[in-house]
Amino acid sequence: MLTQSICLMAPKRRVRTLRSLSVLAGLTLVALGGPLMGSAQAAGTACPSSTTSTPFAPWGDTNAYSLVAGGSFESASNGWTLSGGAARVAGSDTFAITGSLGQWSLSLPSAAAAQSPVQCVEPNERTFRFMGHSVGSEATVRVDLVYATSTGNITIAGKKVTLKKSWEPSPILATGALLVTAVTGESAHLSLHFTTLSGSAVIDDVFIDPRMR
Repeated sequence: MLTQSICLMAPKRRVRTLRSLSVLAGLTLVALGGPLMGSAQAAGTACPSSTTSTPFAPWGDTNAYSLVAGGSFESASNGWTLSGGAARVAGSDTFAITGSLGQWSLSLPSAAAAQSPVQCVEPNERTFRFMGHSVGSEATVRVDLVYATSTGNITIAGKKVTLKKSWEPSPILATGALLVTAVTGESAHLSLHFTTLSGSAVIDDVFIDPRMR
């Protein structure tokens, strides 16, 4: 298991950059360590292109997004890691933001967790969103950001999202890609880690904005 502090990983100038960027992004660096999830790309190497759409345009967000791998939950073998009772369930985002109405979504009861497959992200890949609702009056989900780099995993504490009974999009959330690439000097690989803090939640159709257009 790789474990080291961020101060050892980067010189003082970069640590100051990390602190200032974390304030701007509203994100908190939690830990560095754990098994490496994937080899990080070298600086200057572009991530593969992806198919984009404007799934959140009905809510006034016309940014182009791409679907996170397995993020529609239509396939049982989607690469997501589930724990604490998280499971695919029948029923889907009723707005059909992927372009067609699906049949499945992801149930996250209290204390359940789910982590997406790793995908390459660049400094300008700064936002992500998803659809969700609560089972009951309200649920709270936190989305942490787990980055694989050449020196180990960087985990950034994400935002808490409150979900209501009806399907609705999450707020626009920060990936922290600019923060991580500024510190490491690499393109990075991001995995989204969802944890239900209270209530019972259902999520679906997880998208990331690949270019902040």
